[in-house]
Amino acid sequence: MTTAIRTFKRACTDETQIHKFLREAQTAFLGLVDHSVPYVIPLNYVVKDGIFYFHGANDGRKINIMTANPNACITICENYGTMVDPIPANTDTAYMSVIANGVVEIVRDLDEATVAMQAMLDKYVPGYYQAPLSKTHIDKYQSSLGSKTLVFKIKPATMTVKEHKLNEQMQYYCGRVVTQDINRKSNEEPIKTT
Repeated sequence: MTTAIRTFKRACTDETQIHKFLREAQTAFLGLVDHSVPYVIPLNYVVKDGIFYFHGANDGRKINIMTANPNACITICENYGTMVDPIPANTDTAYMSVIANGVVEIVRDLDEATVAMQAMLDKYVPGYYQAPLSKTHIDKYQSSLGSKTLVFKIKPATMTVKEHKLNEQMQYYCGRVVTQDINRKSNEEPIKTT
């Protein structure tokens, strides 16, 4: 399911870490193609059994694009801080990212749609509602703008996961200046080889 990435040293294959990241990250970016123009929108999402779920109105630009071209990319990324180095080209960002490609489908099965929407509520407002969602609520729900809400899913055909771990000793903070790091590096003893 994963595809090769250019910077293989940054590839993440730890399934437990990937699942935790996807459970905790808050925003996904859905990439679509409107004729030949890219269209990317942020959205809430949840992953269940390896499938990405999100919801949206049954009319508007997003649904029109997905109907004309269901190929999609979903990207989730979290920034964990900037790491400094006296050499500007070595300044870098700590992050984790997932990029999944697949085909967007409307979830037509009411049971599946209800489970997906309940999972989203459990993710974004855990413990807020005292009763689980009913199928009737999902079937009849209309947004405050008057449109019916649909649940969509993407089962990834390909997926890449990358990470660059945070080196806390080199993490940038407001007030940190390069002379601190130059002085620190010059005071380090050279490594002896035998």
